[in-house]
Amino acid sequence: MDPKRDLTNIALASIASVDPRAIVTRSMSVDSGFLRVNAGGAARELDLSRFQKIFVLGVGKAAGLMAQAIEALLGTRITKGLIVVKPGREVRLARIRQTTGGHPVPDETSVRAAGMIAALADEGDERTLVINLISGGGSSLLAAPLLHAGLGVTLGDIQQTTRQLLACGAEIHEINCIRKHLLLLAGGRLARRIAPATSVSLVLSDVVGDDLQTIASGPTSPDTTTYEQALSIIEHYGMGQTLPGPVMDFLRAGADAKVPETPKPGAPEFSSCANFLAGTNLLALQSAAAEAASLGYHPTIFTSRLTGEAREAARSLAAVARGVAATGVPCVPPACILAGGETTVTIRGRGKGGRNQELAVAFLEEMEKDPALFSGTSFLSFSTDGEDGPTDAAGGFAFPSMVRGSQTAGMSIQEALRENDSYTLLKKLDGLFVTGPTGTNVCDIQIALMIR
Repeated sequence: MDPKRDLTNIALASIASVDPRAIVTRSMSVDSGFLRVNAGGAARELDLSRFQKIFVLGVGKAAGLMAQAIEALLGTRITKGLIVVKPGREVRLARIRQTTGGHPVPDETSVRAAGMIAALADEGDERTLVINLISGGGSSLLAAPLLHAGLGVTLGDIQQTTRQLLACGAEIHEINCIRKHLLLLAGGRLARRIAPATSVSLVLSDVVGDDLQTIASGPTSPDTTTYEQALSIIEHYGMGQTLPGPVMDFLRAGADAKVPETPKPGAPEFSSCANFLAGTNLLALQSAAAEAASLGYHPTIFTSRLTGEAREAARSLAAVARGVAATGVPCVPPACILAGGETTVTIRGRGKGGRNQELAVAFLEEMEKDPALFSGTSFLSFSTDGEDGPTDAAGGFAFPSMVRGSQTAGMSIQEALRENDSYTLLKKLDGLFVTGPTGTNVCDIQIALMIR
């Protein structure tokens, strides 16, 4: 067994299982003039002869590859379409246009893209079928400020709010609760624009728990959150005095019913709208487990809902690895412990890195504390989209040899954590996991291998 090679192969197998093209092919088919959708335990059949027009709308890190698969499936049946992707992530398409938006902080292109999507959604009528391709990243890529009766915020306000939310340690459902109440198409408002057309949304989940109303800020999903909840989240993180004044004024106006709420479950715009969860973190973990078994390991999926601070998550996973090494529980070596989800990092230092790299460095810190028990342990944490923070890495490895290497080179693991400088440490120790953008996005995965 070669731990680094095996970790890499398990990771790549998990990514391949949630390839957006394969997901669309598994979830949709056309037979005898009927479009059949079957994903996430739900199914629907649509008679294509009922529709005069078919539109394709898409947003997110997986939108390009999903659009390629839809074009292969529907071909000339597609009347027109538009997807929004990150710059540099454009793909070859024949019938669907594409544009770009800013990410992870929205910019002017995000505003323009939202306007273009809104305009196309407005063209639909009762004889129109709209297929929506939704994946993570959509909150930023499709970000036009919401305006109502002279109240509203600017792009600059949205940018400042986004930066603070990303740095404060808030979880994605909290961040998106706020964004849903500030953005033009979030929180079910795209579904409102599409109605009365019939719409089908294929969704790849990049949020823990696969909550449809949180993924990409739920543009086609009913929203149960409120302006009051958005204000409570801001208060919890102590940002009431630091966020832009217009943001606080707009949210307070919403809480006072001066701005309409997001459309809720049971709203009429959802009567002709169906959402299908087509790709998840759990699916990727199951494929990782199958690959680990084929390599001779005994795999166990610990959780698909790992959240909280990255370094705390590392300590929890290290405790599980210690248990396997010491007692053979919950599985006997050679063992593979798998976890998935999305952690957070509260930024206090001035270094460079991402949540997965920080998680790997925190695991290294645990290895340094107990080198004998971790002598047969190796670890990898990575983002399935291939992008971990503002870096070129998907994540990072942790090996006992890296602990020894840091000591020999006089590098401090603890200092790297204090400064949130995981990238620098891992790069010097040859511990970065680099895949390049994968075209998919179903949260993060952690893999621990234990060999006696």
